[in-house]
Amino acid sequence: MGLEEIAAGIEVTTEQCDRGLATVDDTDAELVERFAPHASTLPCTPEAAATVVETHTTGTSVGESAREAGLTPMTAAKVLHRCGVAGVTPLSPMAREILRDWLAGELPRSDALALTDATQTEFALATYIETHDAVPALEEAVEGTLTPETNATVAKRDALGETMSDTGSLR
Repeated sequence: MGLEEIAAGIEVTTEQCDRGLATVDDTDAELVERFAPHASTLPCTPEAAATVVETHTTGTSVGESAREAGLTPMTAAKVLHRCGVAGVTPLSPMAREILRDWLAGELPRSDALALTDATQTEFALATYIETHDAVPALEEAVEGTLTPETNATVAKRDALGETMSDTGSLR
């Protein structure tokens, strides 16, 4: 059997069907209602947190989600982190190790900041993320709202973070 016989009848198309993001929400309560009992663990109101999560799941950036909710981008990133969204940290895996060394008292803050090459804001957000875990009750509240692809894509980007360059390295 030759290659021509194997490939007989195979067609190549140049178009794909846009299926969008598939989400399943099998809860009866609105996201705001699910956040309300856990308001003390959120960095903002349950209404603003719900807006951030709902807009972010449509593919909107953290900054745009924050604007929709009337929050700062840092607060929106904190909300997403507390709800279990992976990858909102602005630091690469290696930079997070340096941050952990600072948190453990093994490095002065100035050295950690310089070694991570982060801005003050990025460093502050990464510190929050390292010192505050996701809240299981909030993760359950957003279950079905977040797609598995959202976290899988971010996890892949994180794993490859050291291989990617930013626009600053193009100078």
